[in-house]
Amino acid sequence: MNKIKLIRYFFALLIIGSMVGASEWFGQKEILFPEMAALVLGLWVIDKKIWRVSRSMLVVLMTVCAFFGVLLVRYSSFPVLINIAISFAFTSLCLILTRTTLIPITSAAMLPVLLGTDSFVYPASVFVMSLLVVSGQWLLEKNALRQVIAFDKKKGYYKHSIKHWARLFFWLILIAAIPAYTGRLLFIVPPLIVMFIEFSSSSSGFRNRPLQVYMVVIIAAILGTFFQYYVHTILRLPLVYTVLLLFVSLFSLFEIVRKPFAPACAIALVPMIIPQENILLYPVQVAVGAAIFLFVSMFFFLKCYNWKREHLLVCFVPGFIRSGMQRPNRRQRKKEYPE
Repeated sequence: MNKIKLIRYFFALLIIGSMVGASEWFGQKEILFPEMAALVLGLWVIDKKIWRVSRSMLVVLMTVCAFFGVLLVRYSSFPVLINIAISFAFTSLCLILTRTTLIPITSAAMLPVLLGTDSFVYPASVFVMSLLVVSGQWLLEKNALRQVIAFDKKKGYYKHSIKHWARLFFWLILIAAIPAYTGRLLFIVPPLIVMFIEFSSSSSGFRNRPLQVYMVVIIAAILGTFFQYYVHTILRLPLVYTVLLLFVSLFSLFEIVRKPFAPACAIALVPMIIPQENILLYPVQVAVGAAIFLFVSMFFFLKCYNWKREHLLVCFVPGFIRSGMQRPNRRQRKKEYPE
């Protein structure tokens, strides 16, 4: 890892720790927004443009969607599944109208719905944190700590397919129906929904490694649960230090696999804000939910059943196994087995 990237990781830890510290100081869990950790990774650490959105629009979209989620909890008398549908429809419309790809706004609006958050502290926190994140990105670029990636208004806007979003809406409601009916909402925790949309919509390279993404997501859930339950609850380490240790471990994992995945940051932070009664089941619920979302993405959106055998091997077989399966070419066979 180079020195500049290490500095970016340090500042990422600093902003995440500040968010958690503020939550502890004021005694307000609503200040803790898991998706902000994903934004920090995508906008500060990863040295490329992850989402097509300007800095000002990012702040506006994140704040508006967080505010909408709280309003939905406060004033909607519909069942949870209907509120999930309304929340998803609203954020989808925001993306279509603004022609941006800031998928994390889905989590900003849906998190209050799933957790029953009705405090306006939450959207206020999202606004402040979003402002800090985009300002921090600007400062990193200004000081040559991150590559400058300007937002090109001509090329930066994205044309969404309404048909595609309608299909996403259909599958989300279908998948969410049982968790919503049974009250097991952690099977559809918002970062998993963000992952589902990203996988089904983006053209990024992570779509070619679903098995690796799945394992990173599960490990992130296990790490988050371990640090929250054992380190914070059992060993009584203050939450801010617990989270810092958690993200040191998670960032180390990203460097080992060499492919950071932003939603995993949010998944790791969720155990800090959910009810603690059944927290040890969280990794299992994430594993099941992620498996279902990834299957639907791969089968019904990416149509992996049409892929060539070589492509499937790259996607679903780990690299160290693939290397052992590679057959020697004709010239190598002649050298090893001369006639």
